[in-house]
Amino acid sequence: MNLLKFIKELKLPHYLLILYIIIFTILGINPYGREIWLAENIPIMLIVLGLVLTYKKFQFSNTAYILMSILIFMHTVGGHYTFARVPDFGLWNALGFERNMYDRVAHFSVGFYAFACAELLSKKKLVNSNWILYLFPLFFIISVAGFYELFEWQFAIMGDPTAGLEVLGSQGDIWDAQKDILADTFGAVFSLGIFAFLNRGKKNKK
Repeated sequence: MNLLKFIKELKLPHYLLILYIIIFTILGINPYGREIWLAENIPIMLIVLGLVLTYKKFQFSNTAYILMSILIFMHTVGGHYTFARVPDFGLWNALGFERNMYDRVAHFSVGFYAFACAELLSKKKLVNSNWILYLFPLFFIISVAGFYELFEWQFAIMGDPTAGLEVLGSQGDIWDAQKDILADTFGAVFSLGIFAFLNRGKKNKK
């Protein structure tokens, strides 16, 4: 009876967390490289932990949790295979790409956190300008994107050379870091467009 009550009280974020734990556990078994797996999963685990610890104080919308979970799941899969080796079943070649674009899509999903950022600013009434409401999340994502590229660079030169190159995931593209940041930015613009659509007609006032 208590179990049934517990299940009935579960909400979408709880199901997403359960699904993450299952995927994380399965893909934590025999990854391509344990050092690579740790480097790719630690940032994601910190994000998940942060969302769990702050859940009682602030709850995002289901849309925000779904958007945020895309990166979490994609990064967990990428950490198992390495982003350059995630199976694509010929998809990218069929679409005319010469490289595995899984990494680029994952970077695009980083931008989805701009939606949650804007939602936090709006619900907490932390800004009184719609310009700031949209520009702050956009600049936040660009800053995070740049910082993460610096992290990848330092990991690549300070750690094991092979593991470093796999985490870097440039696949021979000398402009990979810049393109990743651009993908993050486009993802942010996309998610802020969704936020604007869902909140059309509303004005952010203190």
